[in-house]
Amino acid sequence: MPSKCVIITGASRGIGRACALHFARLGGWRIVITAAASREALEALAAELRTFPDTDSLAVIADAADEASIRALYAETDRAFGAPDVLISNAGCDWVGLLQDMPLIAWERLMAVNVTGAFLCIREAIPRMLKKGSGSILLMSSVYGQTGAACEAAYAASKGAINALTRSLSQELSGSGIKVNALAPGAVDTAMNSYLSAEDKLALMESIPAGRLCTPEEVAALAYDIACCHPYLTGQILTLDGGWT
Repeated sequence: MPSKCVIITGASRGIGRACALHFARLGGWRIVITAAASREALEALAAELRTFPDTDSLAVIADAADEASIRALYAETDRAFGAPDVLISNAGCDWVGLLQDMPLIAWERLMAVNVTGAFLCIREAIPRMLKKGSGSILLMSSVYGQTGAACEAAYAASKGAINALTRSLSQELSGSGIKVNALAPGAVDTAMNSYLSAEDKLALMESIPAGRLCTPEEVAALAYDIACCHPYLTGQILTLDGGWT
């Protein structure tokens, strides 16, 4: 039976899905995958994960921005697999356009998912990890949280908050056995970037020294390494962007 438990939010597609598959390929994990919607995709992924040796999985529909939903997610995890060893807080959303044109409701939803969602998941994880005396929290940030981005000011602001939360929480949990880090990818080939035209995508790739977009699988491999290895690594925001920034 797998001995360790990981919770991955925003797991129905893109980076979250790739993270779940990476953990499954390595074996030894009870993998809890969650998303706010896409039940069919989430359950199909959970079934796929269970085909890997020494792997079990649980799919839970949960809105990262909803307190009751996240509490229910952890309660279900407790019943099925026990306390998590690793949390990968990956759920997120974007809004593209001039800040002056952004409706308040769009701003509030983006901040609720990207920032409050991380807070709610972390708040539930900490007491469980403290009881075990160990744990790892990995937050998904973005290079935009460090550099800013025209027409994605709200998204960049939310990731800047994630970076500050990572640094502060790592100090707060210092000596507890819980490490806290963030991963800041550059341009990743996921549905979140599907709004780009072919011409815009080509121009973007030409601006990246590596000459291409990052793959979700590359992000997943580094996410696993940060979350599950290097016990002395905490309070860091690690960038994966092909030299872009």
